[in-house]
Amino acid sequence: MFSPAAVVASCVGFVLIGALQALYGPAIPALREEFGLSPSAAGLGLSAHFVGGVAGVLLFDRLYGRVGNRRILGVSYLLMAVGAAGFALAPNWPAALGTALLAGLGFGGIDYGLNQLFAVGFGQRSTAMLNILNAHFGIGAILGPALIGAVGAAHYPAVFLGFALANLPLLLCLRGVRDRAPEPADAAGEPYGGRVLARSLGSVLAVFVALYVLHVGIEAGVGGWEPTHLETVGYGAGFAATATSVYWLMMTVGRFLVAPIALRFSAQAIITVSCAGMTVCLLLASVPALAPYAYAGVGLFIAPIFPTGLPWLNRAAPRARRAGAVVIAASMVGGVVAGPALGKAIEWSGIRTVPLLLSGVSALCLAATLWLIRSTRTR
Repeated sequence: MFSPAAVVASCVGFVLIGALQALYGPAIPALREEFGLSPSAAGLGLSAHFVGGVAGVLLFDRLYGRVGNRRILGVSYLLMAVGAAGFALAPNWPAALGTALLAGLGFGGIDYGLNQLFAVGFGQRSTAMLNILNAHFGIGAILGPALIGAVGAAHYPAVFLGFALANLPLLLCLRGVRDRAPEPADAAGEPYGGRVLARSLGSVLAVFVALYVLHVGIEAGVGGWEPTHLETVGYGAGFAATATSVYWLMMTVGRFLVAPIALRFSAQAIITVSCAGMTVCLLLASVPALAPYAYAGVGLFIAPIFPTGLPWLNRAAPRARRAGAVVIAASMVGGVVAGPALGKAIEWSGIRTVPLLLSGVSALCLAATLWLIRSTRTR
């Protein structure tokens, strides 16, 4: 499916989409000053990016199998480059939002396209390769804010322009991508992950979507509320910010660590252990003395769920071609919805309940995983 050069280019592509998603937040102070925006209005840049991302996933899923993979990925890289450059040079805020939407469209195409191709293109190694691919997204998410911090938020246009140019060399590596993806491997003979009966396919897909929405909600919830929770229970602002950075770092490390494990253990076993460990760590995070370390553990355990679930889904429902697009789009929606939903729950119960609220959501992820294991046994 991929030449060695194309694999490397794909990983670089995921570094770039991770960086792009993470650049909007650190640029907010400069955006507010340049365009005279309120905090909520400035936050619309990332919202426009996510809206474009969902549209990109669904649009390019329509083209998947009809248009060659190289063309889909090439158009996605170009859209992301043009959108990022447009955001850097936008003369006003409406134009900036439009270009952020355009960049998000390309982002969604790359996110969906490479995840889908890695899920079907490496056989038994697909789970390991997907974890490595998505670990590079985390590298980009760490490097993006660091770059803005190094040059200063006022110079965000130069960073976005540099990012746009970095997309272009990847177009040269697309010749190493096979233009047509192979059919998903038959799961016959596997004790888990077998094909599901047609009448139960809808239920299986719905629970997969729920698993992705919920776990991305936890991911975004911890990232957004860990600093506030740690400050509330007595830690300093600087320590809380550093601990949150460690959480994101552990997500990246966790995906690299699980890659060799995925060659020996099933996706179902990995996700079950991940959900159980995540739940335990969130419960421990309610103890102030353990909270920073417990949140790091959450990052480690949550890391494999997104990339490991895709090969399982493809084996369980190999003919449900749109399933991958639906769960990837759902994961983006989960990131958007998590903030307001968790914020409303916190208004009712208080900041100190953040880890307990998230542990309840994590328990639902574990229940969904156990249900999927039972429902996707080979018939």
